[in-house]
Amino acid sequence: MSSVTDTAPVPATRDERGRPVKKRREGANVWLSLLAWVVGILFVLPVVWMVLTSFHSEANAATNPPAVFAPLTLEGYREFFSGGASPWPPLLNSLTASVVSTLLVLLLSLPAAYALSIKPVKKWSDVLFFFLSTKMLPVVAGLLPLYLFAQNAGLLDNIWLLILFYTSMNLPIAVWMMRSFLSEVPVEMLEAASMDGAGLTKTLRSVIAPVVTPGIAATALICFIFSWNELLFARVLTATVAETAPVFLTSFVTSQGLFLAQLCAAAFVVSLPVLVAGFAAQDKLVQGLSLGSVK
Repeated sequence: MSSVTDTAPVPATRDERGRPVKKRREGANVWLSLLAWVVGILFVLPVVWMVLTSFHSEANAATNPPAVFAPLTLEGYREFFSGGASPWPPLLNSLTASVVSTLLVLLLSLPAAYALSIKPVKKWSDVLFFFLSTKMLPVVAGLLPLYLFAQNAGLLDNIWLLILFYTSMNLPIAVWMMRSFLSEVPVEMLEAASMDGAGLTKTLRSVIAPVVTPGIAATALICFIFSWNELLFARVLTATVAETAPVFLTSFVTSQGLFLAQLCAAAFVVSLPVLVAGFAAQDKLVQGLSLGSVK
């Protein structure tokens, strides 16, 4: 004797108004996507406008309303690279200060995050709050003491002074980020490394570092961007020898007026290293920032 069991389709889950929940979720996703596109366009439009203005002449860039379809020219870029002061020393200073300070931050933050997450020290939450409290003081409030210290130490207009300040500026952020990444390292891997006789240095280099590589890349990129874009310290503590790229941009605002096309060309050139680094490390950045968000 054989029997046939008919399986009726399961009705879709409905809300209190009788509407299918699935369709409502699809509609919400469409609106969220549209909102994301609008926000993205709002953020990109000023950059697109800056790039477009950089290819206009000074006369067309200063018109009101702006001449969007004016003839394109490389006059602004020629003036930036060949007119007046050379931009290469400031660009090299920014690159040196950003790269060296980022490497120092990674070397210091990784062991500190290890001590606060995998092998937590006593009162580790107080230590984390201390790191965070260093970011609560406004930068302007500490600028005068820092200037007097640099003046008495003979370190004004010195690139190593900026490296020291950029390292101390980014270290609290890096420790907090690295701690959240290291907290996701499986305990079993650490126990296996300990049973194999691996010391702290080997564990950090061979076990932990490969696992948190996206987190390290995200931390390094953020520290690099913060150092590259920093203006206040560099504006006050440097003159000509250690002048950075953001300080060099301020030279286009003169008593004769604002050279808008040259300024936009200079700003685009100065932004290129950060843009290139961001596009090159975007996969690692997304993985790093999402590390630990999904169990």
